[in-house]
Amino acid sequence: MRFGRVFQRPEFHRMLEKRDVISSIQSETIMQKSCRAFSSGDGDLVDAVVPFMGESISDGTLATFLKKPGDRVAADEPIAQIETDKVTIDVSSPQDGVLQEYVAKEGDTVEPGNRIAVISKSAEGVAPAAPAEKKSEKAASEPSPAETVEKPKTPSYDEGDLVDAVVPFMGESISDGTLATFLKKPGDRVAADEPIAQIETDKVTIDVTSPQDGVLQEYVAKEGDTVEPGNRIAVISKSAEGVAPAASAEKKSEKAASKPSPPTETVKEDKPKAKVETSPSVEKPRAPSPPPPKRTATEPILPPKERERRVPMTRLRKRVATRLKDSQNTFAMLTTFNEVDMTNLMKLRSDYKDAFVEKHGVKLGFMSGFVKAAVSALQHQPIVNAVIDGDDIIYRDYIDISIAVGTPKGLVVPVVRDADKMNFAEIEKTINSLAKKANDGTISIDEMAGGSFTISNGGVYGSLLSTPIINPPQSAILGMHSIVSRPMVVGGNVVPRPMMYVALTYDHRLIDGREAVFFLRRIKDVVEDPRRLLLDV
Repeated sequence: MRFGRVFQRPEFHRMLEKRDVISSIQSETIMQKSCRAFSSGDGDLVDAVVPFMGESISDGTLATFLKKPGDRVAADEPIAQIETDKVTIDVSSPQDGVLQEYVAKEGDTVEPGNRIAVISKSAEGVAPAAPAEKKSEKAASEPSPAETVEKPKTPSYDEGDLVDAVVPFMGESISDGTLATFLKKPGDRVAADEPIAQIETDKVTIDVTSPQDGVLQEYVAKEGDTVEPGNRIAVISKSAEGVAPAASAEKKSEKAASKPSPPTETVKEDKPKAKVETSPSVEKPRAPSPPPPKRTATEPILPPKERERRVPMTRLRKRVATRLKDSQNTFAMLTTFNEVDMTNLMKLRSDYKDAFVEKHGVKLGFMSGFVKAAVSALQHQPIVNAVIDGDDIIYRDYIDISIAVGTPKGLVVPVVRDADKMNFAEIEKTINSLAKKANDGTISIDEMAGGSFTISNGGVYGSLLSTPIINPPQSAILGMHSIVSRPMVVGGNVVPRPMMYVALTYDHRLIDGREAVFFLRRIKDVVEDPRRLLLDV
């Protein structure tokens, strides 16, 4: 970097105006030496350094690289940007040449004079970072020893006639579960892959199956035990004659119980006992017990203990409880409301429901309309589809809609992936399939993982209004509610209209009120006039 180019900047003129001529000459000399120190490379190489950022700015964050190693750059051409708490500053190339490598990383905190990159004067300069990147990509493509470990399979501890049934692989994010129920009894015949026990995890219920045809010999674990993938659960006998030892033990105990007691014991009991003269016991007088305290009219009557039951929480319920409380502790949650006139969407459904079923084989419901409306709103307000991660904001360039489904075992949230690429029929089929699996308990971990936005429909249970809780790691959730006919003013006349309240709970740390209101207003507009989806207006 030539000193003249640096010294001509306005900030240096301000500095010179504040100092006398002698101090300015000394500062000039120091600055010349500093610039030569940073700019003079080893022969062909010259450093690009952080420029002076202002009198009140001591450091900044290296935000963005504008060039790649190997790119040609001109003198004073920006190659990187530094964000400060006031302005964004460019780091420029000190001369014409080729960007050899970056010596700092994006996100680093840098100060004036710190080296950022190396520039090669010659046109033939090749960035050493490029082969390093290829090397790292090659290394990344080769599986590490930890990655080459296969998922735990169902091993068979075969000792002659016996084979073990073990806990299967339960998913990448599940390390253990609770042995909830035995589906078979020792001595029962079982077929290969037939479920013999169920394991509850914090997400799904998983079956333990028999590894082969045979007889269930015994269970080696108890209901309520915490088990991990690969743990032994039961022993299966290959032969049809296999008898469960537990069953034989029961028969043996029953046989022993049916035998009469030895005669010696009877004789011993029949011997007359010697009479022992004892003095009659005199009962000491007891002090009168105090009367029970009188109950006031306002004091609650507590139920007796025999009318209470203490039941351990299932792992799914514990997981739901933990996540919901974590959500309240993490997010700055705020809810905004609106009301939607369902007239046009209900008419659309009524007009085409028969043709829709005939062509697509699935009923046309309201959920597909709200999913399409949510997709449109997320495209108009992408911040609602984003999430905070530490000091960063992660913008998702995909739209995966989570649909909250209440099941007999608890709340699960399967995901409609790439909802922005689906039509109404595809959305309805996907929702129906996921809801059926959720209620049957056959839904997989992968079908519930991820999701960038959630829709919860409390209206199916009769909810009129609610404030839903955000499903981490998302930033917002839409609550649908029941449709109620209410008097509304339309064209100056009061007419009955099918109305629904909708609620959007959002993370106020990330999403401003203006964006949240616009988002919910977009959903209202699309649901009230579905033709907007066709015209994209």
